[in-house]
Amino acid sequence: MSSIRPSTDVLPVTEFRANTSAMLTRMHASQRPVILTQHGRGAAVVMDVDLYERMLDEMEMLRNLQIAEAQIARGETIPHEQVVAELRERLLG
Repeated sequence: MSSIRPSTDVLPVTEFRANTSAMLTRMHASQRPVILTQHGRGAAVVMDVDLYERMLDEMEMLRNLQIAEAQIARGETIPHEQVVAELRERLLG
């Protein structure tokens, strides 16, 4: 995801509403989310669906890495050779 540019990516909700189609087109092209403000404060973030899905995938991967690192720190590991042997046994019977 590209860095957010406050000069173009932060808009009042009324401006977004008045130019929704053009704003969505620009958002898809830039691959940057748009931050909508209401009464001068952040109110919502609008982003391309593909960008959102990539962000969710990345968050899931980071969460899984965090879990794995905690398991390693607790000594909950299996030697590589044991894993290979168990997989061969499962696959070959």
